Amino acid sequence: MGNDVRPNWDSPRHFVLACVSYAVGLGNVWRFPYLCQMHGGGGFLIPYMIMLVLEGIPLFYMELAIGQKMRLGSIGAWTAISPYLGGVGALLECETATSTKYFFYRETLNISPSIEVNGGIHYGQAMCLVLAWGITYLLISKGVKSTGKAVTFTATFPYVVLFIYLIRGFTLKGAFSGITYMFTPNMEELANPYTWINAATQIFFSLGLGFGSLIAFASYNQYNNNFERQAIMVSLINSGTSIFASIVTFSIYGFKATVNFENCLERWVCLCVCLREQCAFLLLNTFDLAEDSISLDTVTDWITKLNTTFPEEFAAIEHRIETCDLTNELKDAAEGPGLAFIMYSEAIMNMPLPQLWSVLYFIMLLLLGVGSMLGNITAIVTPLRDFKVISKMSSELFNGLVCVFCLLLGLGFTTTSGNYWFTIFNDYAATFSLLFIVLFEVIIVSYIYGIKRFEKDIEDMLGHAPNLYWKIMWLAVSPLLLICLLLYYIINYILGGTPTYQAWNKHLGKAEPMEYPVYCQLFIGLLLVSTVSCVPLNALYAFYQKRKQDKSRKSHALTTLSA
Repeated sequence: MGNDVRPNWDSPRHFVLACVSYAVGLGNVWRFPYLCQMHGGGGFLIPYMIMLVLEGIPLFYMELAIGQKMRLGSIGAWTAISPYLGGVGALLECETATSTKYFFYRETLNISPSIEVNGGIHYGQAMCLVLAWGITYLLISKGVKSTGKAVTFTATFPYVVLFIYLIRGFTLKGAFSGITYMFTPNMEELANPYTWINAATQIFFSLGLGFGSLIAFASYNQYNNNFERQAIMVSLINSGTSIFASIVTFSIYGFKATVNFENCLERWVCLCVCLREQCAFLLLNTFDLAEDSISLDTVTDWITKLNTTFPEEFAAIEHRIETCDLTNELKDAAEGPGLAFIMYSEAIMNMPLPQLWSVLYFIMLLLLGVGSMLGNITAIVTPLRDFKVISKMSSELFNGLVCVFCLLLGLGFTTTSGNYWFTIFNDYAATFSLLFIVLFEVIIVSYIYGIKRFEKDIEDMLGHAPNLYWKIMWLAVSPLLLICLLLYYIINYILGGTPTYQAWNKHLGKAEPMEYPVYCQLFIGLLLVSTVSCVPLNALYAFYQKRKQDKSRKSHALTTLSA
């Protein structure tokens, strides 16, 4: 099944760096911290680490083993296992405003008021997209050789920036409030099945499981490369990076929350102390207090004390008092990319030398994105180049055509409503399809290809068979967990009512929930079906081809006998 003329990585180090560069991406910086915050800090870390041990590392190991053994891209590798399963390979490839919020939504995105309103392409975003794909093409133009050199930088520089931000974050006021919030578990979240689904999906999303990139990367390894050690190493590096990036994020987030909290207190004190005409119904006159008795340090104590001592009088003025709560500030996180582009930007504005920190931060984001794009393009290019027709084309030409094609597909997300469509793909194309793909992968390897046969393949490559832990995970624990999560996701989607999204209301200066229109709901359903349809369609095609060949052989045999 191997291909002796297939190019190889210059060294195992390049392969590890390629995996790290691909796995460690934007999801580590904004998706993991957002999920961690959404599910109660430490309450998310517990299921995340459990899913890493029970799902992430075993399936990462499995994908590397498949790629290294078959020495083919995802389509060719699964077709080699069974001609009915080539669709799995194809499936792997288909898948009140602050000034910062105003700039992000109205200037950077120029976002429309709803998904139904489309104002055309935002040319600034389109040019950035062209630049990103231009950089990607330059790094991947000559195939695995140029990629191996590029990942040395794209995989390491983000760690330098994160370490700089960690040191800077720890010196900011309120940083440890954010870190304490991150590591304080909300145990109620452990009873929420969606916490476990998000933990599993984040593992798959972050490690790159189910996308075909790992199979493609591993196919360029030497046959006896020790992928077992590399699988454990890359998985731990990736998850360690997620936690490390979250510590950085929450230290800065604690600073931002503290600044907002103190600004709220200052507005409250100013209202109560400075505006004498308006204080007749507020604290000073209501409770006959001395003018200098309320300060920034004592205001929250006074609110609690007066509310307890004079509940009726306090109730009469409560609607005039702005609620200031540090915990609520910490709970109020920007969703998805907003965590990276809004929260960090607001924090950076309050730092000394904001230009320096912003340049470092956005260069890091660019490299994280490019590193992931290299992996995704490799997942597309590698299986296609296994076909004879395409293998005759030069790497520069074919890789360029793929990059141009992906660029054209991405232009739809640069329209004024593009961010809403991005949310649809992020929310619905990733979770369901990843759970389905990875479940199908582990069932195919364990029960169709056969665990004994797979065990012998690994022993042939590594010189020793996988231990009992790996086999228990592949045969029982991983598939059972995935089936439970997938069933819950389907039931929750069916019973969850009309799906909604956050639409920007320029009059209120904030995002508000809106229901998706009917055609978007139909598109979501089509998206869910299309992401998994490659498997049965390819199986039917392979079955049809086999029957056609069988009929041809019988016809030829009868003709021979008649003669």
